[in-house]
Amino acid sequence: TKCESGCVCADGLYENLDGRCVPAEECPCEYGGLAYGRGEQIQTECEICTCTKGKWKCVQKTRCSSTCNLYGEGHITTFDGQRFVFDGNCEYILAMDGCSVNRPISSFKIVTENVICGKSGVTCSRSISIYLGNLTIILKDETFAISGENPSIRYKVKKNALHLMFDIIIPGKYNMTLIWNKHMNFFIKISRETQETICGLCGNYNGNMKDDFETRSKYVASNELEFVNSWKENPLCGDVYFVVDPCSKNPYRKAWAEKTCSIINSHVFSACHNKVNRMPYYEACVRDSCGCDIGGDCQCMCDAIAVYAMACLEKGICIDWRTPEFCREF
Repeated sequence: TKCESGCVCADGLYENLDGRCVPAEECPCEYGGLAYGRGEQIQTECEICTCTKGKWKCVQKTRCSSTCNLYGEGHITTFDGQRFVFDGNCEYILAMDGCSVNRPISSFKIVTENVICGKSGVTCSRSISIYLGNLTIILKDETFAISGENPSIRYKVKKNALHLMFDIIIPGKYNMTLIWNKHMNFFIKISRETQETICGLCGNYNGNMKDDFETRSKYVASNELEFVNSWKENPLCGDVYFVVDPCSKNPYRKAWAEKTCSIINSHVFSACHNKVNRMPYYEACVRDSCGCDIGGDCQCMCDAIAVYAMACLEKGICIDWRTPEFCREF
């Protein structure tokens, strides 16, 4: 209805990110704020995507893996994506197989031991035990110890400045990568070759988030506390009856927690904001920063931010967020 000055591409041509007019075959694709040319590929855990005429065409991988995250003061994201928080001073089964009534033999079991790390009663995952038949790996006090042996299991240990990583192969069943940041954060990445049932706090890994609160007795719990209590490794431990809100217990810390965790919402992570929902990670960061009130508060905050950074990395977005003044690599 009105004229506007400017330039347009000729028929059959399209403007690319550099402002040039190109044919459809040469249109780039965008992912995480970056441009990818024709034929370039990106990979996620379950898909390989190829840039074709400005759009991503994705193909499912034949073998797909999934990750369960345990981080901070009892935050868990299950293999199927369910999130919850629990506080409990006990040993809990994170993941194991052999859960079905027909095949109760377990080839692996991963247990977390929680230790109180704040006056308000919040807990941090401090010790992880990995049982592989007669082979046991204990992660504790920023190091690890291996005892026993299992000739059928193949494993490698890798280290860097921030993490200990364990690649474990249970032939014919699972390929697992376990990543521990030597403090509170622990990631279990599993690719399986069977439809063996998995159970524990990490859920049943069946692709359905809604039934992840399946108890040891094989029914779906009405709430997360009932679910968590069912996966105690030691039945003599007391049950958890409520979840502490550290910021209510320590209101004087809330402003500091919100300010320091706001980096998640800032321009530093802007390339990731439309790929990974930042709010659950921000809320977890504030909660943990309020809760670590007897030392280690900066470590709690940095660990929480690192979990969001890792979630971004899994989507192909690498964020350089650490500085010498803020959460430097120790």
